Amino acid sequence: MAFFEVPSYTPADTLSVFVEQNLQPDPDWKEEVKDAWQRIERFFRERCFRDELVLDQEVRVLKVVKGGSSGKGTTLNYSSDVDLVLFLSCFSSFQDQADHREFVINFIKKRLTKYSRSLAYSITMVPRKETTRVPRSLSFQVQLRKNSKAIGVDVLPAYDALSKDNNGLGPEKLVGASHIYFLSLSLSLSLSLCLPFPPNPQKLKPKYRNAALPPKYALELLTIYAWEIGTNQSDNFSLDEGYRAVMELLINYQNICIYWTKYYDFQNETVRIYVKQRLKERRPVILDPADPTNNLGSKKRWDLVAREAVRELEQACFRTEDPNQAWYIQPARDVQVTVKKSGEEAWTFSVNPYSPIWKMKIEIRRIWGFDGQQRLSFQEPGGERQMLSSRKTLADYGIFSKVNIRVLETFPPEIQVFVKDSKGHSKPFAIHPENSIRDLKEKIEEAGGLSAHLSPLSSLPFVPRHS
Repeated sequence: MAFFEVPSYTPADTLSVFVEQNLQPDPDWKEEVKDAWQRIERFFRERCFRDELVLDQEVRVLKVVKGGSSGKGTTLNYSSDVDLVLFLSCFSSFQDQADHREFVINFIKKRLTKYSRSLAYSITMVPRKETTRVPRSLSFQVQLRKNSKAIGVDVLPAYDALSKDNNGLGPEKLVGASHIYFLSLSLSLSLSLCLPFPPNPQKLKPKYRNAALPPKYALELLTIYAWEIGTNQSDNFSLDEGYRAVMELLINYQNICIYWTKYYDFQNETVRIYVKQRLKERRPVILDPADPTNNLGSKKRWDLVAREAVRELEQACFRTEDPNQAWYIQPARDVQVTVKKSGEEAWTFSVNPYSPIWKMKIEIRRIWGFDGQQRLSFQEPGGERQMLSSRKTLADYGIFSKVNIRVLETFPPEIQVFVKDSKGHSKPFAIHPENSIRDLKEKIEEAGGLSAHLSPLSSLPFVPRHS
């Protein structure tokens, strides 16, 4: 494949020409991949679960999401894969999915084997690597005709967290996609072989033979994220600038926290709580767009990848003509922050989760004209209200998604107390240390009161909270 023949000293401004001349798929090959997708999808919708009970119930295919290079529109010449996410009715929750996915995968494997000759010339199962982990997907090779090249397929059974149809492809739907895929594909190959575009990859042995390097899919998603943020999803961009942006993201891997909300969002409370918890995991966090239980950044040797990315940036193909034109990519999307203050209309704005909170206080002072000390706090569902320190960032508190923040203005020697109702919701109030319970009750009434489930105030201690 001509892709491997690009030497490391290739000038950056020739990369786009190379992609157009060498990676654009042959029309016949594109049709072959399309045919494979249609056959497999039809099998799952019409035959796989027909007249069979799985987990003691009839199973319906609720929807099929197409992924892989085929689904993203990034098919390369004779190098393509098809990923299918099957949203099935047999899963009632993410936990149910985790408990029973292996059983469902084995069932699908048996049915594919049984009907393989009616589907294609041959279907060959890809052996699983030796691991104690429960498989997430079923991998196999499809050869449609005797003289056809094999096409890799991954099938992921999944819980449909949203009870509505989502048409389209989600974040992988790209324009100018061959350039995007070139970034991620070349990245994964060069990092796994630790040489940029090796001319004879068969003769090279991986430098980190036993290391758990990040999967190619994680690099693809990282590349897509860089394209979305760096170009505002434009189909006109410089390939060398994209290359550099992805490499710089990899070097900053310890701050990466990205996700999409095409196939799951925060409207459903169960999904919202679950995803928020996943976003607090050790970074890098890269949640699968179709399956939030799959954190592609977890337990991989990103430090080795970062080391190689530093070396890659020294190559000619990463040297942009104008460094000022480089993409600016944050390792996490801006967070939508809604600030609430008693007696005032809520105000919503976007905040870089890695920006210090004192900068957010400057914006709040500009809007509301505070003279006193600002005390910011937030409360996650099921948790206690927490103060936000000026010296920290939202990321320090694991906040990477929409959040409501309460602001309270105090003047010395006032302190802040939190008043909690029986449902666990709390609000902040400013009081003088020598105030009585009656004084606090009056402040609560002035502010519109709390819910009818307010805990007895006589049991509330006055605990000062410092920002």
